Amino acid sequence: MRLLALHVQDFRNLAQVTLTPSAHATIAVGQNGQGKTNLLEGLYFLATLKPLRAGRLSELVRWGTQTARVSGRFLLKGAEREIAVEVGGGTRQAFVDGKKAASLEEYFGGVSVVAFTPDDLEVVKGGPDSRRGFLDRAVFNRFPAYLRESREYARALKNRNRLLREGGAVDPAYLDAYDETLAKAGARIYARRRALMAELSPRAQATFASIGRTVEPASYGYHPAHLGGDFATADEAALALALRESLGERLRRDLDRGFTSVGPHSDDVTVTLGGRSARAYASQGQQRALVLGWKIAEIENLETSMGFLPLLMLDDVSSELDPERNAYLMDYLARSGAQVFLSTTDGSLVRGAAAADTLWLSVHAGQVATRDAETPPVAS
Repeated sequence: MRLLALHVQDFRNLAQVTLTPSAHATIAVGQNGQGKTNLLEGLYFLATLKPLRAGRLSELVRWGTQTARVSGRFLLKGAEREIAVEVGGGTRQAFVDGKKAASLEEYFGGVSVVAFTPDDLEVVKGGPDSRRGFLDRAVFNRFPAYLRESREYARALKNRNRLLREGGAVDPAYLDAYDETLAKAGARIYARRRALMAELSPRAQATFASIGRTVEPASYGYHPAHLGGDFATADEAALALALRESLGERLRRDLDRGFTSVGPHSDDVTVTLGGRSARAYASQGQQRALVLGWKIAEIENLETSMGFLPLLMLDDVSSELDPERNAYLMDYLARSGAQVFLSTTDGSLVRGAAAADTLWLSVHAGQVATRDAETPPVAS
């Protein structure tokens, strides 16, 4: 897979950007607040239909305009294909080769991107919400249908919570129907997360062993809270039954509080070092090495499962890593053969990932310009 061309129009502070990316590294350099992250977010949004940072789609549209559009021409399995996404009026529309996409599966069609941001480096010491989001991004990359499946679960959860807020007025028959729908959708989420963790965890542990600077082994795990049965071996039908039973057992609590207290939306990812909570006992450097190990494992796992490397997108990560681990990451990117997009405030931090064909960009006040590859800029 390779991105051959990228066009961004009225996306955040970017009015018009047209690029022919390098087959290897494209590096955007600029001071904070100038638009370099927006450029990467446009690419991420194109490849996933999900904002990287925004809470609302309206935040993606440049101030004073009505519609944002991002399009890209890709080389996929020897054939060229164009996908595009437009945002306007709080909604998005996806296109494939100039026509509205008939389904999410048609739209994605092998396009995959792994993003790595400074926020990711805080995942270990953050709360369960951030770790769930971190996990779900990886699940979506591995199983694109997960976007549709997770939306189905979210709708079912919203409907059940609305009913719970009615308190004593709730009709048991309605609640029973919502429980059935929620349990079935939740079981699929459980199964997808479990499959991803089974593939990813051993790779992440091995990578951490090489960069963690400790003999203590890392461990990454996922086991739903308040769920009966043997999670590791249960099929989807058994997972749905276990969730249904847990929903029933916690119904009184849920009615009192007005929300659903069990399900994939309330779970956490466990990250340990030497058998102890990494959040509580690992140093900041070790926590970041744990995240770095996960990201490299995700890239390698996608290559193994899909037969090609995903696009890699790193937003100003190098400034947050110590020199040794940053050098490890840059060397990995250079050796991987992947198409990489990086942003940075200081070009010297990412020069280890650059090659003779690297496209260097300068970003200032929403304007993107190319720079001489032999004299990559270093922000002052």
